[in-house]
Amino acid sequence: MEQGFKEILRDFLKENGLTQIDFAQKVGVKQGQVSEWLKGKAKPGYDSLKAMCLAFSVPADYFLGITELYQ
Repeated sequence: MEQGFKEILRDFLKENGLTQIDFAQKVGVKQGQVSEWLKGKAKPGYDSLKAMCLAFSVPADYFLGITELYQ
């Protein structure tokens, strides 16, 4: 089954032992925004997606659900 962004993000946080606050600080967004992403109420825009990829050295393909590997 193909995962949506909220599931991908949830799994990424869990696998890396990150809280919403940790992730938000590293990406440069507010914790409330991460919460909205995890609830599926919003999705990150281009700038946030780029910041996620750069902050964690993860290809955009992973966060977009194109590939399951990020390491």
